[in-house]
Amino acid sequence: METVEPVETHGENPVRMWIRPFPPVEPDSEGAVLAVDHLSADPGERMVGVLLGRGHEAGGEGVFLLLLPTDLTARYRRTGDRLSVTLLAPRSVLAADLAGRTDGLRDHLDTLPADALDPDRVALLHREAVTGFVPATSPDGDERQPVLLVDHTGGAPGPDDLTALFEEGGASVAVVAAEFPDDGVPG
Repeated sequence: METVEPVETHGENPVRMWIRPFPPVEPDSEGAVLAVDHLSADPGERMVGVLLGRGHEAGGEGVFLLLLPTDLTARYRRTGDRLSVTLLAPRSVLAADLAGRTDGLRDHLDTLPADALDPDRVALLHREAVTGFVPATSPDGDERQPVLLVDHTGGAPGPDDLTALFEEGGASVAVVAAEFPDDGVPG
């Protein structure tokens, strides 16, 4: 496993992104793993949790997909020795999901920055690490290595704690489709 140096970004706790294998999902290959806390003080992070709770009927009665690829996406960007991951979502999807909430989370939607490449999306979460890791691309170049989100409630677990939480049922894992900037390579 590669050691990564976290980078302070936007006041977030930088030790919530790791480049590592996640044994229950990808036992042998390294990937970007982000912890997402439903009780975070960061409204964007809590909105990620709201999206992870979405349900879409698919195929037949009672069959649900938790998350459509268009509901939440990740974007990798490389700047020198830094790899960043930004989680993005359509503003309209978030507005619909937050409409009936009484916890004030909807009030934060308008304060989220618009995505520079698609103004209909907002940036929910941004994390960076100093690493040599380069996300893989499928042989045909159409798919990028996804980002794993370990969805939990409260605390600041480390990467080994997240695996244990998942195995004990205290966390879930979401696989989020990823993209590179518009030139198609980690840039």
